[in-house]
Amino acid sequence: MQGIARDMRVAEERAERSEDESVRDADVIVVGGGPVGLMLAAELRLADVRPLVLERQPRLEDAPPNANGLGGQVIELLRYRGLLDRFTAAATAASPPPIYPFGGVHLDLTDLADPPLRGLQLQHPSVDRLLDERAVELGAEVRRGHRVVAIDQDDAVVAVDVEGPDGRYRLTAAYLVGCDGAYSRIREMAGIAFPGVTYPEVNRLAELTVPESVTVLDDGALDVPGVGRVDAGYTRTEHGVFAMGMLASGVLMIQTIEEERAGYDHEAPVTVEDLGESIRRVLGFAIPLGVPRRLSRYQHHARQADRYRAGRVLLAGDAAHVLPATGVARSVGMLDAVNLAWKLAAAVQGSAPDGLLDSYHAERHFAGARALLQTQAQVALRRGDDDAADALREVFRELLTDEQPQHRLAAMIAGADIRYPVASPGAGRSTGAKPAASDAGRRPTDDRHPLAGAFAPAPLLRAVRGSTGVAESMRAARPILLVLGDHPELREVAQRWWHHVDTYCAEVDDRPADALLIRPDAHVAWAAALDEAPEVAERGLRDALGEWFGAP
Repeated sequence: MQGIARDMRVAEERAERSEDESVRDADVIVVGGGPVGLMLAAELRLADVRPLVLERQPRLEDAPPNANGLGGQVIELLRYRGLLDRFTAAATAASPPPIYPFGGVHLDLTDLADPPLRGLQLQHPSVDRLLDERAVELGAEVRRGHRVVAIDQDDAVVAVDVEGPDGRYRLTAAYLVGCDGAYSRIREMAGIAFPGVTYPEVNRLAELTVPESVTVLDDGALDVPGVGRVDAGYTRTEHGVFAMGMLASGVLMIQTIEEERAGYDHEAPVTVEDLGESIRRVLGFAIPLGVPRRLSRYQHHARQADRYRAGRVLLAGDAAHVLPATGVARSVGMLDAVNLAWKLAAAVQGSAPDGLLDSYHAERHFAGARALLQTQAQVALRRGDDDAADALREVFRELLTDEQPQHRLAAMIAGADIRYPVASPGAGRSTGAKPAASDAGRRPTDDRHPLAGAFAPAPLLRAVRGSTGVAESMRAARPILLVLGDHPELREVAQRWWHHVDTYCAEVDDRPADALLIRPDAHVAWAAALDEAPEVAERGLRDALGEWFGAP
């Protein structure tokens, strides 16, 4: 009955705002049809918001190659949304060995029983295609071959001028989100600064078939005619770095890193010949190269937008932050999208409490600073080429043979250690204050429950007994009040927010809290301590519900 009443109320609200929507082409215009933009579009559709995705590349396959998989906390988010099986089925390796590069050394987690960092190997553009299918299934419109050339905004709408296959036209929406990458035109047009540094090294990365003349040895090294053994892993010379390894699919991955002060045209395509010349410069000899599956060339940047919002224009993904290491940015950007979507939906639908949309900057700028922290540490490890730098890498390798440093570093890379640093729901969140990178991810010194502000623990949700609706609500991106203790007063409080929040009573062994209020982005908004006094728990829940989801 509650679900039927909620659906009726949704229909009433849709009718109430239909007049305003009729003068807009979309609720939210998403510029950029890569993983971040498509994830945002899908999440907005779950919240009954109309997104329109504009992508300048005419075909999905034309997008420049990016990461060759997914890893970290976004894997659990996909599980919560019921999408992980779909991604796993498309993966070239669904459970690759948990060995990850970190600044020229390797983080080997194979001895950990439950490593906090996991990954999926997917060839380009598999991730984009899966997310495109998901967004379209949910009703999002994706226009490819359409480029935004101008934006304008006022207190009511944001307008964009678009160049499409049939000429120039104009669109309006309540909000616009730039998911258009490191060289974001939206960021530039919105006047948002992008401070940071660009490193001089040029990286060339390729996935290629193994040529017939080359033999792959048992330890992953190559036997090259006329050359001999070429070791897998990292080879550092006075001219740069050569890295090589075999993917689970049997494809050879090769990377070179050289310092090139002159720079290059980032839109010019890279070729096999370009890669071969780079290998010769770094190693002093040539290696036969097979048929390329992926070729890319890039420089590392360490940059973060000074604000993620300028009025009705917001940024997500590489448009908001560029990280100087591979394998991280896509996951961080997709989690930006999940954090932003439900807040944008509330703003579009007129139910957002004060400061909710500004909390996107406060929380995800914080997470971006954390990602910058560990990726810039990788820069320091990999760039040095003297005896002191070699000693640093050797000490780091030794530290990574111990379980505790492995856990700590893996959680940092995965983003599993992020706990949003708001002292209490809403406290100071509208200021957009930026935490220092050195503080990012540390547990704030406040009186919240340790889970408050953290990602909802997957082992806990998997262990829940007595309620089958939790997984369904997580798939639908619905807020959840999960009552694990004997607190009937909490159910009574939540009843006033029944339209916004799904309430479940369940049991779990070794419960960490008596109740959890879980936001649509799977972060815990509030938690009741074990055996907390009923009046304290009731007051805390009421405050949290009002702060995050508005008036009852």
